[in-house]
Amino acid sequence: QVQLVESGGGLVQPGGSLRLSCAVSGFTLNDGSVGWFRQAPGKEREGVSCISRWDDTTYADSVKGRFTISKDYSKNTVYLQMNSLKPEDTAVYYCATGFRFTCPARTDYWGQGTKVTVYW
Repeated sequence: QVQLVESGGGLVQPGGSLRLSCAVSGFTLNDGSVGWFRQAPGKEREGVSCISRWDDTTYADSVKGRFTISKDYSKNTVYLQMNSLKPEDTAVYYCATGFRFTCPARTDYWGQGTKVTVYW
C-alpha cells in the first residue's frame, strides 16, 4: 500500500524559508515521479513542482528560482526547499505520486497535507 506523509509546514514571515518533506512507503523513488501541490483557501489545488524518476525537475512559474525539489533515495523521501516565501505561498501543501516515470506526476496517491502560513 502506497502511503505519503508530509511534514515541515509551519508559520514563517515573508522572506523566510521552510523545507517540506514527503516520506513515501510502499513505493520507491525508482518507481515513478513525485509531485508537490498546494491549495490556498478558496482556491483550486495547483501543481508546484515535480521530480521525475531520473531527477528531472519542473516548477510552477510562481515558484521558479525560490523553491527547489530534491529527493533522498536512502530515506525514500522527497523534499521541497522553499525560500523567499511570500504571503501568496500560504496554502496546504500535498505530495502525490503514481507509477509514471516522467513529470507531471500521476496523482493516484496523496498525502494528508502540511500547512504553510506566511504572514507578518
